[in-house]
Order: sequence, then C-alpha cells, then structure tokens
Amino acid sequence: MSWFESFVLGLVQGLTEFLPISSSAHLRLTAAFAGWHDPGAAFTAITQIGTETAVLIYFRKDIARILSAWFRSLTDRAMRGDHDAQMGWLVIVGSIPIGVLGLTLKDQIEGPFRDLRLIATTLIVMGIVLGIADRLAARDETGGKHRVVKERKTLKDLGVKDGLIYGFCQAMALIPGVSRSGATISGGLLMGYTRESAARYSFLLAIPAVLASGAYELKDVGEGHVSWGPTIFATLVAFFVGYAVIAWFMKFITTKSFMPFVIYRILLGILIFALVWSGALSPHAGESAG
Repeated sequence: MSWFESFVLGLVQGLTEFLPISSSAHLRLTAAFAGWHDPGAAFTAITQIGTETAVLIYFRKDIARILSAWFRSLTDRAMRGDHDAQMGWLVIVGSIPIGVLGLTLKDQIEGPFRDLRLIATTLIVMGIVLGIADRLAARDETGGKHRVVKERKTLKDLGVKDGLIYGFCQAMALIPGVSRSGATISGGLLMGYTRESAARYSFLLAIPAVLASGAYELKDVGEGHVSWGPTIFATLVAFFVGYAVIAWFMKFITTKSFMPFVIYRILLGILIFALVWSGALSPHAGESAG
C-alpha cells in the first residue's frame, strides 16, 4: 500500500465512520473503484481505532463520568442505581453480541462478506430500514393531522432488553455495507428513542467493540500488501477527520432528517449493481491480491 492510498483510505474512514453509510463498505469500494488492492478487514479495524479515539475525546466528559460511576458501583451498592453506573453495565452487555459473532464469523467477514454484490444489497436494504425508522421518529416528534406529538425515549429509559437489541443491531455491521451507526441508530429509532439519544448510545457502544477489534487485528499488519507505516498514517488521518465529522453530525441530527443518507445509500447500491451487472466492475475486485 502506498502512502497516497493510505491517506485516501484514512480520509474515507474518517469521513464515513460516524455517518450511517458504512465506512467498511466505502473503504472496500474506494479500493475497488481506484483499482487498488482490497485493504482488508484488518486495515479497516485498525484505522477505526483512529476514529474511535475521536469518540473518546469528543465524549470524554460522559465517558469519565460513566467509568467513575461504574467502578464505584463495583463496591458501593448504593451506586448501582445510578444512571451512569448502569450505562457502564449496559455498554458491556450491548458489546457481547458483536464480540461473540465477530469471532465466530471471522472467516466470513474477511472473505464472502466483502463481495460487492452483498455490499450493494446491504446498502439498499439498510437504507430503506433507516428511512422507515427516521419517518417514524419524525412523525412522533412533529405530530401531524389528527395526531399529537409523542414523547420519545432518552438514554434514561435504556434497560438491559433495549441494550441487547442495540448490541445485536451493532453486530449486523460485521457485514460491510450495513453501517455500525446506521444499524444502531435505526434500531434505537424503531425502539422509540430520540435521534440524539440513539446516536449518542451508538457511539458509546462502539468504543469497546472497535478498540478490541483493532487490537485483535494488530497481529495481521505486515502481512500481504498492508504494512505498519501506511496503516498508522491512515489511522492518524482518520482520527483528525473523524473528530470534525462527529462534531458536525451531533449538531446535524438535532434538527435534520436522515433522509439524505437514505437516498445516498440506495443510489450507491444501485450504482454498484449496475456496474457489476454490466461487467464494468468485478464483485471481487482487488480481492485476489488483497
């Protein structure tokens, strides 16, 4: 992998990680369209450490408060009813599905799941799901003819059941094209949470999974065409770009709809199918050398 490739892929990772459009799919597609080797699941997981570090810094006050309360709850029974302490446990519970499935499906994640036809399918299907979830949220928030505004849930209403559902939604993102934030935000909206609450928990829930996945994949750096230097460089690029994107996105969702992302996902999925069916793009582009 050249330094230019690592810069472009780091930029793509930073731009797409927090948007509900799938960073893993965009890394795969960028390489395929450019005629580069598929960067692979290991490169994707490690560069996500960069964007996840941006989450740690952006939500540092929330994370510090949750960790403090969680550690105190281990020895102080009175703290176990504290919302922040419960959030710590819920993040742990919600991380179980992706941990188990990630290890179980490792071979599929690194192979069949990277087929461009599957990526196109998940882009379209999950785009439609996000669109439906967003419309339901908008209807509750604005009311409408013969309807009253319905109050939606916040993170204070989050329990073990919803935490696990969030976790299984996150685990769906093991398939490129699903999108970690897209799946968890869609799940949150369908369960009745506000856009801001769904996005905030989505980002917090991703921290253990992404950091653990990145650390696990470190052993594979240096194999094939991906080396340490470009990978670290891409991770740094992803961090700086990702921080700017997450700051923008958290402001965007307070007043705007997810529909632009829904339309983008569907159009991109259709484009990929068209290119594959026309023979202009191989569904396995870059895989043999990647």
